[in-house]
Amino acid sequence: MLKSKTLPKALQGLRLPAVAAPLFIVSGPDLVIAQCKAGIVGSFPALNAREKDGEPIMLEIWLKQITEELDRYNQANPDTPAAPFAVNQIVHRSNGRLERDLEICARWKVPIWITSLGARVEVNEAAHSCGGITLHDIINNTFAKKAIQKGADGLIAVAAGAGGHAGQQSPFALIREIREWFDGPLLLSGSISTGEALLAARTLGADLGYVGSAFIATEEANAQVEYKQMLVESGAEDIVTSSLFTGVSGNYLAPSISRAGLDPANLPSADPSSMNFSSGSSKAKAWKEIWGAGQGIGAIKSIVPAGKVVDQIEQEYRDAKQRICSDLA
Repeated sequence: MLKSKTLPKALQGLRLPAVAAPLFIVSGPDLVIAQCKAGIVGSFPALNAREKDGEPIMLEIWLKQITEELDRYNQANPDTPAAPFAVNQIVHRSNGRLERDLEICARWKVPIWITSLGARVEVNEAAHSCGGITLHDIINNTFAKKAIQKGADGLIAVAAGAGGHAGQQSPFALIREIREWFDGPLLLSGSISTGEALLAARTLGADLGYVGSAFIATEEANAQVEYKQMLVESGAEDIVTSSLFTGVSGNYLAPSISRAGLDPANLPSADPSSMNFSSGSSKAKAWKEIWGAGQGIGAIKSIVPAGKVVDQIEQEYRDAKQRICSDLA
């Protein structure tokens, strides 16, 4: 169990020092609930919860489902309660839902808010108004400092090898630079798919690992079977970095690019100005056809329940600690 006097309460008492990353389209209530019951923070992007005009607000429905199910679980399991959950807000000027979604999350007292693509004071204030904390994802030290200056409680360092909108810096360099001035909550994202990688993240100076791609190939994930199977069959060499699909550099499965009729080795670039979240995502059609993943997918061997992924990472984490301690004794 993770214990720390320096971490916010929401990040203490976890079974493992890990937060499940919010996965576009893939993360929904079933996956979040399974992750939290397994003892790590589960999360989903607010923009995943969509409804058509005139329909009930899906974000409200999801938050009610997650909150009530975790409450039931905790009442039945007082000695091993579920971990808290997180909601990811895309803080980009084109996200017309942001103000509405902030109000909904504050009303439901979401405990952990993950912010992306922009650091804004009012978003952090909304989280703090209901007792929540904010973790802002960044790709370099400059963005990290801006996020803390604007009131973020913690940082998610998105290093090379991460899925989706990945950074380009080595985790060795990025974590060290941030730790020179910041002693608050710090997570590391980038190929954290095994217990060994999680232990390495802690050794570098991160408080927790940010686990993403490993949860795509799970039974609870809202992903096509073909997507999950492609992860099982692929490795780090099958990951391609491109800005074409959203306007921001990201990592994607080369076989999915080929299947869409494009050449993974010859992709044009796109300008960041092409990003548009006004309809819930940036170039949603492309995102559905081109599947994101990080370089840690070589650890994915089969499609399993999310709880089994946590079990495996925990066993690997304990074995790695024991091995290192034996080697250093």
